[in-house]
Amino acid sequence: MPMIKKLKELFDETKVSYEVYNHPLAYTAQEIAQRQHFSGNEMAKVVMLKVDGKVVMAVVTGNQKVHLPTVRASLAAYEVSLATEDEFYSKFPGCEIGAMPPFGNLYGLPVYVDPAVTKDESIYFNAGNHVQTVRIRYKDFEKLVNPQVVRLTVEKKKHAA
Repeated sequence: MPMIKKLKELFDETKVSYEVYNHPLAYTAQEIAQRQHFSGNEMAKVVMLKVDGKVVMAVVTGNQKVHLPTVRASLAAYEVSLATEDEFYSKFPGCEIGAMPPFGNLYGLPVYVDPAVTKDESIYFNAGNHVQTVRIRYKDFEKLVNPQVVRLTVEKKKHAA
C-alpha cells in the first residue's frame, strides 16, 4: 500500500486534520520548502541512524543537520552512525528512498525529534514519495508518534552585536 494511503487512513481514523500538497519532483527538504513557499524550519526531515547497532529514525528541521556526537551524548549511546540505505530500505514498503514520513513507529522504529521541530504549530513532511508533502499540527504528530524529544543537532550560537 502506498504510504500516503496509509497516512490518510491513520489521520482519518484518529480524526487528525491534515493537508496533502503536490509539488514538482524534489529530493531535499530545502527544495521542497522552496517549491511550496514555506520555511525550511517547518519541514520535518527524516534521517535514519544506527544507534548501538539498531536502526532508529531521527527528525530534524529541514535546515538542520544531525550532529552524530550530539546524538551519541543525548542518547547515552556508544556508537552512532548514519544508516545505509541497505540497512533501512526494506523497513519502509510503499515508500520511495529518502521520502519516508516521520512515522517510524508505524514500522516498529524508535523516533527521536530535535527540540527545534517542536517549535512550530504545524510541520510538513514527505508523504512517502518525492512529489507530495503532508502538513499536520505538531501536537497531532506528537500524539500519534509519541517521539522522544532529544537534541540531535548543534545549537546555533547567537553572536553578540
